[in-house]
Amino acid sequence: MENTPIGNRQSAISNALVECVPNFSEGRNSETVAALSRAIETIETACVLDRHIDPDHNRSVITFVAAPDKIVDAAVAVVRRASEVIDMRAHKGEHPRLGATDVLPFIPISGVTMEDCVRLAHQAGERIANELLIPVFFYERAALRPDRLNLEDVRRGALELLREQIAIEPARAPDVGPLVVHETAGAIAIGARPFLIAFNVNLKTGDVAVAKQIARTVRARHGGLPFVKALGFTLSTRGLVQVSMNLVNYETTGMTAAYNAVRDEAVRLGVEIDSTEIVGLVPEKALDRSAEYFGKLENFTENKIFEHRLLTCKSGGMPTFPTSS
Repeated sequence: MENTPIGNRQSAISNALVECVPNFSEGRNSETVAALSRAIETIETACVLDRHIDPDHNRSVITFVAAPDKIVDAAVAVVRRASEVIDMRAHKGEHPRLGATDVLPFIPISGVTMEDCVRLAHQAGERIANELLIPVFFYERAALRPDRLNLEDVRRGALELLREQIAIEPARAPDVGPLVVHETAGAIAIGARPFLIAFNVNLKTGDVAVAKQIARTVRARHGGLPFVKALGFTLSTRGLVQVSMNLVNYETTGMTAAYNAVRDEAVRLGVEIDSTEIVGLVPEKALDRSAEYFGKLENFTENKIFEHRLLTCKSGGMPTFPTSS
């Protein structure tokens, strides 16, 4: 199928706009991730703003925008493609996940409300369950039950535990879709949420227990920083460990506060910081270019700024990405 003409993208992007940031269980085959991007761009008004590929997590994150009446089509198209090119039976990676498309959040950008995004999430979930036979769990603002407000509760035990429990534990039954995980695509969590910042701090040690301890200290759930979710991971390809954070209200707890908290705990444990990283895009107003974390950012360019990437689409262009991870 041919890509949508640029003019159509430009006219729609100037008005109401929804962002979608699917996370996929593939971070080692850049051609597979490129195929996912192409699936999105077959839909009128849809424009891919960013692709992030992580071989250690074996995970990729694609950020795209579209008009409200096209965003569900684009989301279903890419979930369908992921179910064809990613086989969860063979997947191994550091990050907890439910399926080929692990999470599919809808975020209001302009001319739409959070309630609109909740409706879009539910529409996408119904279609994915009915058309692709993938069990769907709604989370955050789209949650239909209180125990699914937090993504980490939905994803607890990852695909392996869900595969065992989905048909026999009422608490693990999907909101829509079959009571069995899809053989190759697994399951999916679909949500609606505000814009968040995915911010990582890499530490000069191979001891993942250090990263896990720091993550526990800084995360809100255990009395740390407000609106911070954090996990600790091994970066085996680099001999480092990582404190991976989601700043779910960056205006309350931004990157400076998150970095400083990780740094202070790392100093207490006798570990140095190697570098920092932004996954996906970040609003211009969230950046503090004079802060210590900014000087340690890996591979940062203006193309990591949401507004900059959006202008590329609005001007009739399409962002370009490296051909390999």
